Amino acid sequence: MQTKIAIIGDRGSVMGFKAVGFDVFEAENNSSIAELVTDLAKSEYGIIFVTEELIASNPDVVEKYKDYMLPAIIPVPSRNGSLNIGMDNIHKNVERAVGADIFNN
Repeated sequence: MQTKIAIIGDRGSVMGFKAVGFDVFEAENNSSIAELVTDLAKSEYGIIFVTEELIASNPDVVEKYKDYMLPAIIPVPSRNGSLNIGMDNIHKNVERAVGADIFNN
């Protein structure tokens, strides 16, 4: 079975992903994406990329799925650049797994 992959974000940030086979869902930076992510999870999407700007305005979406194997909600920079949300999440997860902040020692 092939994993379904989606990306959610503003048009300028996500349309290029259509060329590599992602299912693209447009959402503006101030919109709520909770219902869309829930629908995608129910439709068996394994990976859902979301622009960092949308995650910043919808932190509950990532929180809801953080302890589930699927779907993996992955923050990606938008065309406006990175907000470092993805890297911050990696640091938190490594610290939770290892028990110490190994990046800033």
